[in-house]
Amino acid sequence: PFPPYHTAVRGVDGKHHNNSNNNNNNNEMSQQAMNGVPQRGKLLTLDNMNPKVKRVEYAVRGPIVQRAVQIEKELREGVKKPFTEVIKANIGDAHAMGQKPITFLRQVLALCSYPELLKDNQFPEDAKKRAQRILEACGGHSIGAYSASQGIECIRHDVAHFIEKRDGGIPSNPDNIYLSTGASDAIVTILKLLVSGEGRDRTGVMISIPQYPLYSAALAELDAVQISYYLDEDKCWSLDVKELRRALYAARQHCNPRVLCIINPGNPTGQVQSRQCIEDVIRFAKEENLFLMADEVYQDNVYAEGCQFHSFKKVLFEMGPEYSSKVEMASFHSTSKCYMGECGFRGGYMEVINMDPEVKAQLTKLVSVRLCPPVPGQALLDLVVNPPQPDEPSYATFMKERTAVLAALAEKAKLTEQIFNTVPGITCNPVQGAMYTFPRISLPQKAIDKAKEEGQVPDMFYCMKLLEEEGICLVPGSGFGQREGTFHFRMTILPPTEKLKLVLKKIKDFHLRFTKEFS
Repeated sequence: PFPPYHTAVRGVDGKHHNNSNNNNNNNEMSQQAMNGVPQRGKLLTLDNMNPKVKRVEYAVRGPIVQRAVQIEKELREGVKKPFTEVIKANIGDAHAMGQKPITFLRQVLALCSYPELLKDNQFPEDAKKRAQRILEACGGHSIGAYSASQGIECIRHDVAHFIEKRDGGIPSNPDNIYLSTGASDAIVTILKLLVSGEGRDRTGVMISIPQYPLYSAALAELDAVQISYYLDEDKCWSLDVKELRRALYAARQHCNPRVLCIINPGNPTGQVQSRQCIEDVIRFAKEENLFLMADEVYQDNVYAEGCQFHSFKKVLFEMGPEYSSKVEMASFHSTSKCYMGECGFRGGYMEVINMDPEVKAQLTKLVSVRLCPPVPGQALLDLVVNPPQPDEPSYATFMKERTAVLAALAEKAKLTEQIFNTVPGITCNPVQGAMYTFPRISLPQKAIDKAKEEGQVPDMFYCMKLLEEEGICLVPGSGFGQREGTFHFRMTILPPTEKLKLVLKKIKDFHLRFTKEFS
């Protein structure tokens, strides 16, 4: 099972520290008279804060990343290290890794941000037209104004048209589209609607192991029951309905399973699901009366020969009304991944299918509490779903840049798999899609014992040592969940090719050295 959440606090060294003693000591000291005036302890303490928040862990920005930031600071201060920079391969942040923004996207955003530029002849006419259309849909013709809570109406129409085109003409209703602050915000919102009950009636949510830690973190915060189903590493991280059934039946002993979450293409595992697999999952969801959540943010990131992205919605509707009129589902997309990599703008959307109208009214109420998603992110999303067309001046440059980004990622996916598989003790499945590799690492028993001695999980110990010795920041597999007795790390394939080659060489050298040291 996925490792339990720790109520102890993890320090930047990755070790667990029980803060309650320190906290009590601090409170006692602060309550002692200071200059003769009695001092009160802190009102909010670790002991009386929301216990659900303490259970939240998010490995992608966990202790190893905090240590990486410290090391960067030390390097700036002139501290001598065996490396000159920290390479953060821990997160799918394309622009931070050196990917250049797509020209057309930034031109339109610049025009929306500073409309005076519409008078500038350096900007192509199609970029100006897009900017004017977006601005006309904004309050006061400014992207600084709030929008409707569900998102700007014309952008929701564009999203619906994009989905229809992607799915071969299957209708999409703009009223079922909710724009969001990245896909993460929409995923958490849907989970909020679904979680209810107490004790054995508490909502259970099925998530894949390995998983993206957003899911386990959200379930911890919402006090839902996590139901782990394992992907099959020996079959390229494939999903097997038999394993779904095993997890579901076991969970029914202690909770009420209501939700099945799928990430396709996979994060952290990079697998791309076949159409047959998606059909099997949809049948399973219908048979077991589960709400489907389809996280499809990597839909343009498919590299392996013979692999193709199939949206869950398209497959659902092609299976006929027996399924398309009954299975309740939400699917998610984002501007942060694919060829755009525009993580900082926090643009995204979800489409809800077969949702009860009264529940949908509650969803609209829930999103209205946050007023609206960031309007610049909405504008960016509009350009992603409605890119330059072949008869427009920006088309050639846009297609050239888009193709170059995706081709480079495909090349790096292959390179990563090939190099890792030359290293004794590292086994790497093909990176079929997304932007990560999740190789399995063999760790000597002495290293496992040493990690335990230091209060660390073995792959955290490995990754922390890699960071200290080589300046490479990865995320240990334990942060995503893995089968008992196996160890992994997640690494993004986003660094430029030459830097990626350097990262792979450093990891290879380190792994051989580490194995020798602890053998």
